[in-house]
Amino acid sequence: MTSEATRHVMQANKSENTKPELKMRQALREHGYTGYRLHWKKVPGRPDVCFPGRKIAIFVNGCFWHRCPYCGLSMPKSNVEYWSKKFARNRSRDARNNAQLVSEGWTVIIVWECRLKKGRLESTMQDVLAELDRASAGEPRAPRVIEAGAPPVWHLRLARKHIQARHPRH
Repeated sequence: MTSEATRHVMQANKSENTKPELKMRQALREHGYTGYRLHWKKVPGRPDVCFPGRKIAIFVNGCFWHRCPYCGLSMPKSNVEYWSKKFARNRSRDARNNAQLVSEGWTVIIVWECRLKKGRLESTMQDVLAELDRASAGEPRAPRVIEAGAPPVWHLRLARKHIQARHPRH
């Protein structure tokens, strides 16, 4: 059972038109990319931003709900079993939707909430815009999943080492 306060906090979480999503859409408009569909129901996963003509689906993932690999978030301390299952279901659903979109010829761009913050927004948008430019130019491209603004793999490994040093497992 959850407390009434927890229930109200959970109900206040939005699934559409979140701040990171609005920031992404604003950046797309500023760069001249309009004519997209929002939460388009005709494709798996209802992408946050969808360019049907280019076959590009953009998902703006919240770091907490989708378990961002870059933030090193800890698990909530209460009701751990529930949260473990919840996060596993979310990640499984994301992987299933991405795989289905790719099999249907779509390019999936995943943008993590933390990659839209100050200092990271420009590099993230460069990745997104580069993919949109390629699709607009009609360049041949294989359908795939891209994480926009993702740091190089070596950087991720280094960050994980720092996190493990701060929080050693017993």
